[in-house]
Amino acid sequence: MSKKVILSGIQSTGNLTLGNYLGAIKNWEKMQEEYDCNYMIANLHTLTIRNNPETLRENTLNLLALYIAAGIDPKKSNIFIQSQVAAHAELAWVLNCYTYMGELSRMTQFKDKSAKHADNINSGLFTYPVLMAADILLYQADLVPVGEDQRQHLEITRDIAERFNNIYGETFKIPEGYIPKLAARVMGLQDPTSKMSKSSTIENDSIFLNDEPDIILKKFKKAVTDSENVVKYDEKNKAGISNLMCIYGSITNKTNEEIEKEFEGKGYGDFKIAVAESVIEELKPLQEKYKELKENPDYLEKIYIDGAKKAHSIAHKTLEDVYKKIGMVWY
Repeated sequence: MSKKVILSGIQSTGNLTLGNYLGAIKNWEKMQEEYDCNYMIANLHTLTIRNNPETLRENTLNLLALYIAAGIDPKKSNIFIQSQVAAHAELAWVLNCYTYMGELSRMTQFKDKSAKHADNINSGLFTYPVLMAADILLYQADLVPVGEDQRQHLEITRDIAERFNNIYGETFKIPEGYIPKLAARVMGLQDPTSKMSKSSTIENDSIFLNDEPDIILKKFKKAVTDSENVVKYDEKNKAGISNLMCIYGSITNKTNEEIEKEFEGKGYGDFKIAVAESVIEELKPLQEKYKELKENPDYLEKIYIDGAKKAHSIAHKTLEDVYKKIGMVWY
């Protein structure tokens, strides 16, 4: 019996955060034992904002190294760079012609990003969900790991696929959302009402995977809490402490009740240090492996070349089927 196919990816903008790790990559490592996994470095998606070319190239290779350092095994999963597989851009153009302006105008992420980048509201930002749909549908993905902020993108992907299938017959597999049981929703340390972000401009808000131990400790010590000084989970009234509990529980596998009992009678200072130490210990092997990989660029090059070849062979079959069905002359 063949394994179900998973497609997921992260944009190669900036350094990965603890939120990216606990909310996505840590679970990807477990998924590769059960599923046929394709993990993409989504560098085409980064073009909706202005990037320094050298920085973008460096970020792309850094992300590749972080994937592997975090436990994604190139022998078990296919890791590839999106821009090296031309079918992504080709299918995106075709699907643009089967996607309605009204659908795209309702996407909340377009509204949010337009507000943040008011000086650069480009058409790529508007059609971003269509490229994401192409990413997913090219690999005939059964499952797509999604957070709450990505549900809308998955829904429009399903709508586009169903529309195309209704016109031309069975072409695309209709993907389902997949939410790992242990996926953590990590919020900012200074703004615990918003997700921890690679692009946050708030000082000490995000823990980056390459942060040194003393930096991690400093950031956690400065994390926003409340005046109650009681370690108790209450997302509405104690967002900061609840977020720290989420982080600590994700690493130690302890429940909120166990954490509350462990820190009963102790103040926030002790708790913050404990959370920081757990994160430092969790990231230590990842950081050591990352440094090793960065010193071996030839190995990284082999991984992304092999990954591109495998991704191309899968994606090309889907694209050929699409082109033939819509009347393109194929060779």
